[in-house]
Amino acid sequence: MKGSIVFVHGAWVTPESWDAFRKPFEGEGYETHAPAWPYVGEYSARALNETPPKGFGSLTLGKIADSYEGFIRALPEEPIIIGHSFGGLLAQMLLDRGCGRAGVAIDPAPIGGVIPGPSAFAAITPIMLRPAGWKRPYRLSRRRFGKLFANTAPPALVDEAYASYVIPAPGMIFHQAALWLGSWVHPAQRRQPLMLTGATEDRLVSPYLSKAAYQKQAASAATTAYKEFERRSHFLCAEPGWEEVASSIIGWLRANVQDAGLAEIATDSLTDGEFLHGVLA
Repeated sequence: MKGSIVFVHGAWVTPESWDAFRKPFEGEGYETHAPAWPYVGEYSARALNETPPKGFGSLTLGKIADSYEGFIRALPEEPIIIGHSFGGLLAQMLLDRGCGRAGVAIDPAPIGGVIPGPSAFAAITPIMLRPAGWKRPYRLSRRRFGKLFANTAPPALVDEAYASYVIPAPGMIFHQAALWLGSWVHPAQRRQPLMLTGATEDRLVSPYLSKAAYQKQAASAATTAYKEFERRSHFLCAEPGWEEVASSIIGWLRANVQDAGLAEIATDSLTDGEFLHGVLA
């Protein structure tokens, strides 16, 4: 075994969203885990959609991070932490707490200090403007899920995902991300390698946001890399071509995290349009 990986899901989905994506990592020899956010693991997707539990809407980033930290601390060794969307923000928060030996933030929600761009503001405005929206769950309609989250995915795949594992999200976390409440990290103190990604067609976390996070995280002396995927949406871990995303991450892990050391990034795993320690490769 090469060690373990903890996958951190994002808003609007359950851990089932990782089912296919985690398999190449298992094939590489990693033991994988995909624990759920508080509340999410206690109910079915159907139950969460029909009757979200009391307290779910006001669930905070800190509480979610606490849950994952407890899970990680109980493992026999430090895992690699891979998160998508809000899971990518949580992955960076967990690294900041000293958890994990490396991290990957896939199209991450913004860390504190990163100003959301126009597309992100447009996406969260309906959430932010609701009365008492910070303590109410927010559910994406099938139309908005397809338009904002999975805009480059085939309609049949969007239908399948929406029926299987799309759920409401806590309103609180969107207010926290927009207002920089509880989402700060300290890049200069980070000692674990970190890879961040962006996707050119992402309407929730634009490449601008991913690059802004990368630029802040590059203040670390540890290995920090950025890769951008062409013609992909926020759904890049499940839509056609997700295997390329997984393969790219695996290649980066091979080069940097096999022995938990801080090796040089292998340039053959990078393509045009990627940043490497502040230089456009």
